[in-house]
Amino acid sequence: MLIVLNNKCNLTKEEFITYQNELNNIESRNPLVLCPSDVFLSLFSSNKVELGSQNVSKTNMGAYTGEVSANQLKTLNVKYSIVGHSERRKYQKETPTDINEKIKRLLENDITPIYCIGESKEERENKEYKDILKNDILKSLADIKDEDKNKIIIAYEPIWSIGTGIIPTVEEINEVFEIVKELLPNCKVLYGGSANNKNITTLKTINNIDGYLLGGISLNLENLKEFLEILEK
Repeated sequence: MLIVLNNKCNLTKEEFITYQNELNNIESRNPLVLCPSDVFLSLFSSNKVELGSQNVSKTNMGAYTGEVSANQLKTLNVKYSIVGHSERRKYQKETPTDINEKIKRLLENDITPIYCIGESKEERENKEYKDILKNDILKSLADIKDEDKNKIIIAYEPIWSIGTGIIPTVEEINEVFEIVKELLPNCKVLYGGSANNKNITTLKTINNIDGYLLGGISLNLENLKEFLEILEK
């Protein structure tokens, strides 16, 4: 199981240093990846946790004010990068074409993309979600060689579940995972979307989950510790 912690836009410098020290004291049999705000990437220091970024530029280095390139992330020993998160699609209007370029830049620099997919409440209720997810995957991974596709990690985060405390049923999650595995049989698939210490007992019954992308719970280390303990029982 791969456990990815997405801190999102949270923590001050002092809070991050304290958080990191406490995170290093947590024991887990599963590999952990921490994705802090970009401003804290250079402060990262751990022999127990891998470093990830929350985003990457679709360009290489150059005159792109405010961007952070994959080349730069590599120099900070970033091993993973989240791409296509629903919040960036919503607020920064990222498209599958943008995501495609970002994934290519990451692969060129030997950084593992964690590519997020998910449907809205409306898309699920209208029974459009299967086609929407398939089309997103095909467009976001266009012109990428099969051997490189196998390096990508898929994170399923139903948009209607993020931050709501509501999770899909086991059957609904399995259905989406089957869609992903049909297109990308060799890729690891993570689940995100309100996964926490209260529902992990149910989620761990799903055999084909390869790990979790955790948002809100990543900031509460007591709850995270309980989550890991239940997961690893």
